[in-house]
Amino acid sequence: MKSVLLSRFFPNTSMQLPVNFDSVSLDGLLSDWVGALREFSVEAVAVLGPDPFGSSEDRQVVAVHPPVVADAARALAESRDFGAPWRDSDAPLVAWQYIAKSDHLSSSRWRLLWMAHGFQTVVRVEFSLPAGRAFECFMFSPRELTDRAEAASLVWSALNIWPLVKRCIAQARSMLSPRERECLVLAFQGLTARETSQRLHCSERTVNYHLANAMGKLKVDNKMAAIQRACWIGAI
Repeated sequence: MKSVLLSRFFPNTSMQLPVNFDSVSLDGLLSDWVGALREFSVEAVAVLGPDPFGSSEDRQVVAVHPPVVADAARALAESRDFGAPWRDSDAPLVAWQYIAKSDHLSSSRWRLLWMAHGFQTVVRVEFSLPAGRAFECFMFSPRELTDRAEAASLVWSALNIWPLVKRCIAQARSMLSPRERECLVLAFQGLTARETSQRLHCSERTVNYHLANAMGKLKVDNKMAAIQRACWIGAI
C-alpha cells in the first residue's frame, strides 16, 4: 500500500522505488537520523547507489527521507553531478555545496527542485565500491552552513551511521538468499568452491548450485560479475 501511495513521486512504474518505501526498519532509521541532525538544520537525506544492471554512470535512488523530496532525489540520480565523471576526475569523497548560490538560469534540474523544496545546502559523502561505483549519501539543509566545522559534523555523522544504513539497505534490497550471499562472500574472499564447501560443511555441488542461482538473479554469467553486482547492491 505504501508503495502505491508513494508511486506518485515515481510515475514511471518501471522505475526502481527507494527501498525504504517498503522497509519500516530502514525508513525508521532514516527518520531517526534526520531527527538527530536537526541541530544542524538538516531536514532531508538521500542515498544514491549504482544501478547494478546499468553502466558506470547509471545511479538509482536507494533511499530518501522524507518521501516528499523523492522527485528531487531522482533528478539528482539522473544528473551526472557527483557521479562517475566526478570520481574519474579524482575529486574528493566529500563535497559541500551552497546550491542556493547557483545561477538559476543554468542550474541543474535537481538543484532547482531541491531549492523549490526550500533547501539551500548539500553535503555529500561517498562510500566507494569496486569497479568505480559508489554509494553516495546526501544531506540537505534549508540554510547556509556557517563554517567547515558544521559540514565536518555532518560527515562524521554519515560515517558513523553508514554501516547500519548499508546493512538495512542490503536486507531490504537484496534478492539473494542467505546461503547464496554467503557463497559469494567466501568467493569474494578468494575461496574456491571446494574450499567453500569445506567451510560450510556441504558438498561442492551445493556451493556451485548456490553460486549459479546467485548469477541468475544478478543476471550475469560468471562468478566475478556476480560478486561485483552483489557489492553494488550492498549485499557484500
